[in-house]
Amino acid sequence: MNTGFYNRNAALAPTIWPVGALCRAIADSLDARFNPVAVRGEISGFTRASSGHCYFSLKDASGQLRCAMFRRAAGLIGFNPREGDEVEVRGRLGVYEARGDLQLIVESMARAGQGQLFEQFLRLKAQLEAEGLFDATRKRPLPAMPRGIGLVTSLGAAALHDVLTALARRVPHIPVVLSPAPVQGPGAPEALINALSLLYEMAQESSEAQADPAEDSSRIPIDLILLVRGGGSIEDLWAFNDESLARAILRSPVPVVVGVGHETDFSIADFVADLRAPTPTAAAELASVPQEVLRNAQKQLSGRLAQALRRRLDAEAQRLDIAQGRMGRPSARLAGEHRQIDRQAQRLVHAARIRLERERSALTRLAERLARTPVPYLAREGERIARTADRLPQAAERALVNARERLDRAGLRLAALDPQRVLERGYAWLEDENAHPVTHAAAAHPGQRLRAILADGKVDLNVLKSFSG
Repeated sequence: MNTGFYNRNAALAPTIWPVGALCRAIADSLDARFNPVAVRGEISGFTRASSGHCYFSLKDASGQLRCAMFRRAAGLIGFNPREGDEVEVRGRLGVYEARGDLQLIVESMARAGQGQLFEQFLRLKAQLEAEGLFDATRKRPLPAMPRGIGLVTSLGAAALHDVLTALARRVPHIPVVLSPAPVQGPGAPEALINALSLLYEMAQESSEAQADPAEDSSRIPIDLILLVRGGGSIEDLWAFNDESLARAILRSPVPVVVGVGHETDFSIADFVADLRAPTPTAAAELASVPQEVLRNAQKQLSGRLAQALRRRLDAEAQRLDIAQGRMGRPSARLAGEHRQIDRQAQRLVHAARIRLERERSALTRLAERLARTPVPYLAREGERIARTADRLPQAAERALVNARERLDRAGLRLAALDPQRVLERGYAWLEDENAHPVTHAAAAHPGQRLRAILADGKVDLNVLKSFSG
């Protein structure tokens, strides 16, 4: 047996691949060599399945590539792809093993030329974000009830009708000041800045007029500004990615709401604004509280106020009942004051009598002593008596003045409790047929005759119905 024999034909034979294994190997090679890949071409044969997946081809003058875009990625497209559209897609090359076809799984799609614009957008966004223009701490809350709303958009834009309709439905009482400007095209950023500047001046003037009452108050006060436009391609919305416009929004003296495009559209103006709205109509809704909400809040506040007032009235009524219970009937208090004054008068008369008796006794003793005293002593005692006689009228006068003051004070206390004073304040004293006071509603019954004593007379009454509680 010749073991050194070499089969030259066997060494040159190719490897035999199973079909599926070869497809997978080719797919792996494509993935390692090309993916991820970006392709530019014209859409051909575009179809959207009921599942939401999209199938089409990209072609140019020298080739064609089958493409598939699944529902998740298709839902993120900001436009409706059509036959013949020039687009740029990003995705991954692969092999559809069931048919052995080369295909591109598309993960994102944009109209041709949008890739460069998107890169510019990302660079400007990163620059302004680094400068702090997007910081949440500098964003201002929207006023709950603005006195006036400024609006910047194009006169021919559908967004103008949408915003005005929403504001008229929700807050028809708030005036709207329109500062028109084109919202696309080369001159749009400068025009938008000028339109915003006019509203800034109005807002500043209204703020100064509010601080100074002498200023003209006929101007419409601007407390909030809406910057809006409808949807479109990235080129259509490019004016709102202008750096100068972003810095102009930052200078606004009042909060700014930006509603540009659709919910999936984002612009630099959105990030700088105090609040970003997904659509122009949403911007109007965010800037206005519906009338129904305000009416409901007013009803709630009115109910709370009425409830608090009822509680206060009940508390005061209880205090009044307690005070009336402590005071009792004014006539009884008045009689007590009369008795006290009589006792004071009797005490005063009794004290005066005692004082006179003491003086008479002193004079009698003095006269007896004088009769037994030598002349020099009599002279001295006579002088003393004269001095005492001089002081006696003054002391008597002071005693009378003190007595009068005590009487006056007692009279003032008596007058304060005079029922006539109470009646003069609008109250009435009720009595039944037997002149008994009526102090409770439960004591009166229908058909009963009562008498109301007022400050200037009396009125006879008939009870129709009584309420208590």
